[in-house]
Amino acid sequence: MQKNSWTKPGLSMLEETGNHSFIIPTINACLNATATILLALGFIAIKAGDKKKHERIMKLAVLVSAAFLTSYLYYHYNYDSYKFAGEGLWRVVYFFILISHIILAALQLPFIFRILWLAYKGREKEHARLAKWVWPVWMYTSITGVLVYLMLYVIFSPKEALL
Repeated sequence: MQKNSWTKPGLSMLEETGNHSFIIPTINACLNATATILLALGFIAIKAGDKKKHERIMKLAVLVSAAFLTSYLYYHYNYDSYKFAGEGLWRVVYFFILISHIILAALQLPFIFRILWLAYKGREKEHARLAKWVWPVWMYTSITGVLVYLMLYVIFSPKEALL
């Protein structure tokens, strides 16, 4: 499949090309936002001592995160990356968030698999000990995923797209 290179965000891409692929980054941001909410609810449930509720919520968080990762990989395999249009200090802030997000997201995946395995095996103490480190990183990557989307597609979209 040939990659597409976009110069404008939003509806103008659909009008210009008839291609709906620009919707994928928005879906990805929604999946990240949903994962953030589920992670927070899972944290609240376990702090309240409700292990069953925690387990159900965290399973949903894993499914939503897996859907995000699948969609993210599909998008970046099939389409060129969108170029950040911000300048000055905002460019530094954006790339700091983006680079830390990418590194931590890649590093956390085996640890998420490990805490899932520990929970599945009923090794609660080991699960809890590792989750104390993994959960904040997972929250950070979910939140920064939404921030990257907002900065790239909403806040600093190219001026010609606003015409």
